[in-house]
Amino acid sequence: MTQRDQEALPIYDPDLWPALFLAIALMALGCVFVFAPRLGAAVFGLPAPEGSSAAWVAVVGVRDLVFGSYVLVLASCSTRRAVGLVLGMTALIPLGDILIVFAIQGFTSPGHLLLHLASLCAMAIAAVWTLRHRPPSAG
Repeated sequence: MTQRDQEALPIYDPDLWPALFLAIALMALGCVFVFAPRLGAAVFGLPAPEGSSAAWVAVVGVRDLVFGSYVLVLASCSTRRAVGLVLGMTALIPLGDILIVFAIQGFTSPGHLLLHLASLCAMAIAAVWTLRHRPPSAG
């Protein structure tokens, strides 16, 4: 581990931008799930249930709001290594979402499976970017 891995990332550092973008995107999605649950369910790829069963949609929204907040706080206050590792672990969320949608819908909803796969790839790429990206040294 290098000194650079241990240093907090300043907000203007481009290495931080993928993490900030993903944090804001997760939080925006969370708001959709909480405040527009039918739309949230449609985006997720499962039918919106009626009555108290619809609570799963809000649970997904709260989950996304909290994970987005984790990433935002880490990106703002922590080290490159911590941000990259949390982004990498956060990629497990869309993997679980893929498995859930596939278990319920199979291949009848390929667009939703691809949406979750794109989310997984974005998290993984941002994690690798944050952990590995090294701009040219000055001097």
